[in-house]
Amino acid sequence: MFRGAFLILLVCGLTAFALPAAARAQGVVAVPPGNRHAVQPEIPSGSVSRTLSGKTTFDVKYEKIRDFIASDRKLRRQIKLSAAKFGIDPIHIVGALIGEHTYNVDALDFFQTYFVKAASYLKSAIEFRYDGEKVSDFVRRPEFAPCAAFADSYQLWNCREDVWRATFAGKTVAGRSYPNDRFSKVFFQPLYAGQTFGLGQLNPLTALRATDMVSKVTRAKKLSADNAPEVYATIMAPDTTLDYMAAILRLSIDAYRSHAGVDISGNPGITATLYNLGDVVDRARALGERRRADPALMPEENYYGWLVNDRLAELLPLVR
Repeated sequence: MFRGAFLILLVCGLTAFALPAAARAQGVVAVPPGNRHAVQPEIPSGSVSRTLSGKTTFDVKYEKIRDFIASDRKLRRQIKLSAAKFGIDPIHIVGALIGEHTYNVDALDFFQTYFVKAASYLKSAIEFRYDGEKVSDFVRRPEFAPCAAFADSYQLWNCREDVWRATFAGKTVAGRSYPNDRFSKVFFQPLYAGQTFGLGQLNPLTALRATDMVSKVTRAKKLSADNAPEVYATIMAPDTTLDYMAAILRLSIDAYRSHAGVDISGNPGITATLYNLGDVVDRARALGERRRADPALMPEENYYGWLVNDRLAELLPLVR
């Protein structure tokens, strides 16, 4: 009897996901639940090698983060609070956590460890710079002048990253050569280049993009590229990193609704995929262009989001 009742509740929950009322009312097409791919898309070699070098498996890492969320009442409460602030279902945050800690890093054994690390970053003297030049000075160069038109932090840092890719990455400018690498890796990861941080595995540039939205919703102080320790502390502390995760997921949902005409809020595998990939506005616009020629096109999950949808029956009860 209990099993039958659980299955009824689960199906009802999935049905609610599948048919968002706002999407129907506004003529936006709701992305169906579940995976578009019958089998999991290929997992990148980097994720495979990290997992093998740690002498573990993806299944073990998945179970570890799933059980970590299930066993920590405070974490589950904070997930729900952060989701409510930004008007998203908490399963989207759970999906991002599951993906990050299954395919990128292992979850820390104790929730409190993240608070300790956050405090240590806050006391550090790190800066966001490359080859002696602070990023705040770098983006004052004339090449970045068009970005001054954007007041919102997301658009502002997106513009600056576009300028970096077009004008500086892999090029020599005014006699100075620059690495052919991501803006975030060159300027924003002075501790361990190429890594992300905290429970939500955020990188500092992602946090700077979302800071206006987080500040508007939570009234928290805005982050600044001139205060690297505060940025690191914010993405390391679980309560604040969950707010940033929720904001980033909300931005993805809004971008796909606005630019692609689809509502992804009922498919946590898609939001997890976008959390993994980033560049959500560019991706939404690209899909919108393709959908004008073929309105039946829908966003597809990658390996990371595929796992979230595949294990949804296990994950939904964590936040229900």
